[in-house]
Amino acid sequence: MASLGRHIIVEYYNCSPEALNDVVHIEQSMENAAEEAGATIINSTFHHFSPYGVSGVVVIQESHLAIHTWPEYGYASVDLFTCGDTVNPWVSYQMLKDAFEAGHGSAVELKRGEMALLKRRNFEVKAMRDERSAEDGSPIRTRDVWFTERDDKIALSLKHDGKLYDVQSDYQRVAVYNTQAYGNMLTLDGMVMTTEVDEYVYHEMISHVPLLTHPDPKRVLIIGGGDGGTAREVLKHKQLEEVVMVEIDDKVIEASKLHLPSISQSLDDPKLNLIVDDGIKYVNEAADGSFDLVIVDSTDPVGPAEGLFSVDFYKEVYRILSDDGIMITQSESPRFNSKVFKEIYQTYRGIFGQDKVHCYLAYIPTYPTGMWSFSYSSKGKAHPLKQKSKEEVEAFAQSAKLKYYNADLHQAAFALPTFVRDMIG
Repeated sequence: MASLGRHIIVEYYNCSPEALNDVVHIEQSMENAAEEAGATIINSTFHHFSPYGVSGVVVIQESHLAIHTWPEYGYASVDLFTCGDTVNPWVSYQMLKDAFEAGHGSAVELKRGEMALLKRRNFEVKAMRDERSAEDGSPIRTRDVWFTERDDKIALSLKHDGKLYDVQSDYQRVAVYNTQAYGNMLTLDGMVMTTEVDEYVYHEMISHVPLLTHPDPKRVLIIGGGDGGTAREVLKHKQLEEVVMVEIDDKVIEASKLHLPSISQSLDDPKLNLIVDDGIKYVNEAADGSFDLVIVDSTDPVGPAEGLFSVDFYKEVYRILSDDGIMITQSESPRFNSKVFKEIYQTYRGIFGQDKVHCYLAYIPTYPTGMWSFSYSSKGKAHPLKQKSKEEVEAFAQSAKLKYYNADLHQAAFALPTFVRDMIG
């Protein structure tokens, strides 16, 4: 053996962008390449970054295989390092070239640790076995695959066991991940929408706050909300005569029915009129005063939801509300999306009136910063702090088996931190 190790520095060009953005595919390809080359895998750790890009490493007993991808350029940079002469890194090179559908690959091999320049030294090794080793001293194989939603300042990472659903719809990339901490998680274009573990916070607060303060709600319109959580909560109010939900993307509905059954359980309720269509178009065509409550359960103001953040749309919502109608929207994080947050309240107050628009907060661990806001805009005499009696609200919360919302929390949600009050006036 002329050297301690072989180090191959690799570049792959003209790769499949889809392959380079699929963290599970990359993990499996890297592990297969390591094993086929004769290596013993100890650990693998991979991160997918939103909206694109994957970084990862397969730690092998003989050293490592590392990668970073740029799907937008069809480019991947790979580092293959093997110790001894039992592993052939060139086998890994060819397998990865095929796995990424590379049009061209280049590589240079370096010899690491030239034996002619080295002298073996004797030193004492304490007899001990770490927690990552088996009884016989052999390594225990572990696995870490991460989904990461990030912008240029903050990030959220969740460890997962793979994708359950991954489809490019006509509007956006719809995916469901099996996360270890938050159960199944729905993402749209790489942004977290909802998870099985903390979804109840969002869906209870967007639904029960208006329904327990409107004097006599009968007709409800939900724009968006394809996962079904808002519809599930709204339908717990048995006095409602009509609940219409308009979701533009049937793939969101499909993914939720397949992999988020506890959230989507009411999408087949006979009382729900589920329409797959453009919510903006539906609102524009609806009759004046046709709904007592309109809930805009939208994503962030990008992609198919962008039109739901326009002045013209909210004016149309105002038109279709009954005299005591209420509009509820998710209104972003005051910390994460401050500019949009402030613009939203300026827009609503220009339509509904300065004293008719209120902000309330909830805390959702998987949303950026954890602090999330909702807007309450009243056309008539409804007021967010004039809820039904405490006894009636608590009885409802108990019978509906709510996990977050209660009478005291309802009042407290409108007690805003000073910095939030200063932002919206």
